[in-house]
Amino acid sequence: MDLAQLPPILVALAGQRSLDAVLKTIMDVVASQPAVALARLWLLENDRACPHCSLHSASTTDALHLRASAGHPLAPHADWSRTTGDFHRIDLAGNLKIGHIAKTGQPIRIIDLAQDRQWVRDPAWVRNEGLAGFAGRPLCFRGQILGVLAVFRRIPPDDVCWQWIGALADAAAVAVANARAYEEAETLRGQLESERDYLREEVLESGSFGEILGQSPALERTMRQVELVASTDANVLILGESGSGKELIARAIHNRSPRARKPLVKVNCGSVPRELFESEFFGHVRGAFTGAVKDRTGRFQLADGGTLFLDEVGEIPLELQAKLLRVLQEGEFERVGEDRTRRVNVRIIAATNRDLRREVAEGRFRLDLYYRLGVFPLEVPPLRERREDIPELAAWFVRQACARFHLPEPRLPRRELDRAVQYDWPGNVRELQNVVERAVILARSGTLEFELPTGTQLPPAPQAASPATAVIREDEWRERQRDNIRAALRLANNRVSGRGGAAELLGLNPATLSSRMKVLGFKPDLR
Repeated sequence: MDLAQLPPILVALAGQRSLDAVLKTIMDVVASQPAVALARLWLLENDRACPHCSLHSASTTDALHLRASAGHPLAPHADWSRTTGDFHRIDLAGNLKIGHIAKTGQPIRIIDLAQDRQWVRDPAWVRNEGLAGFAGRPLCFRGQILGVLAVFRRIPPDDVCWQWIGALADAAAVAVANARAYEEAETLRGQLESERDYLREEVLESGSFGEILGQSPALERTMRQVELVASTDANVLILGESGSGKELIARAIHNRSPRARKPLVKVNCGSVPRELFESEFFGHVRGAFTGAVKDRTGRFQLADGGTLFLDEVGEIPLELQAKLLRVLQEGEFERVGEDRTRRVNVRIIAATNRDLRREVAEGRFRLDLYYRLGVFPLEVPPLRERREDIPELAAWFVRQACARFHLPEPRLPRRELDRAVQYDWPGNVRELQNVVERAVILARSGTLEFELPTGTQLPPAPQAASPATAVIREDEWRERQRDNIRAALRLANNRVSGRGGAAELLGLNPATLSSRMKVLGFKPDLR
């Protein structure tokens, strides 16, 4: 070992940014030196930080974990590059020399392993491998011990070797500390970028109203339940028709909860492609699948400490529901393509317009997940059950639409409000907003007029009838479906998917609606 070789080695170490690259550089350098049989490096960390131990333990007690190993064994088929095995984890409370170095910060040099009675644990291994001496140095950075560098040699470590290993250990400690700081900064940067992108999505997707308006008895009953459950950590299942304001109720619960200062993160389960659900929920690492060009933070991690709102929860594929249940029960998950187990503390608020009990009975939704989500079910009344709120809502939407479209505020006649109150609003509050916005745009004369065609009403509930009149012919039934789809398309300005689209008004997944239109031979009326 020549001290003159150190400067280029130190430069190479300083240029590495990832911890794995730093450890590999150290092992390559040490193992290539004359007479070196085995070089190993342990890092002092808890089990969660170790790629191997994090899979089997959640201990927060610091121990030494073997993170790099290289050497030249004499025994056939021996693999000294492995970092698992008997000496992977070394407790500081034990009597091994590696643990003693980390515990005391004092290096250990053994000139003759064959004569050592204090530190040699396996004399037969030492003899069979022709090992003569040992040098172990702590990795210290700013007074903190980061790990241990250990070298077994086939000739005793002289003073030059001892100095060489000491200088390399000091440089290795700096490189390890810098790599950890860089990786931590990269992780934080990635998380901030994900949060930034999420907030941008929220701004784009948020509606033009941000508060719950109305004084009707039905709404007041709902808000009393919101007040009751908000202060707890119980999971909430919000039930209600499409467009009735389930997301606003979720936001109200979050804003009144102890988690209000933490994020409220939304996942629209109905808009996530089936193959991307796991990545959306839990995130992925670069290269986990085609198109995964960089690490991505999942929604659960973004919502850590806060609330996760699962809209259209009934759309979650059955095969992913078991993994979702695990997070709810244990607070643990893994990113796609990563073995490391992560922990989160998240409150779940779910929403659906489906009958989840029927979904359970028909095998499309797990019963245990239904019970876990529905600790506190809360039903949002449809707009037709809170007609007293329609004038206030309509006036609010008029003001908001005029501000957004930069239009003068038109007059809202009493007769139009009366028509709105009498209408059944199958699309609920979202439909009211769409109708108001369209009326504002068309109100060039300065007076609002709502377009409320009778054809857009939902089909009436079936009435008791005699057997002769209770049956509907197939062709008549298909035509009724076509009429209902045409009405929804007219109301949604011929948009099938997206916010306020026909699929949302009908309470269907956009793919389901498109498939149904194809089966019906449907051609939208674009007039």
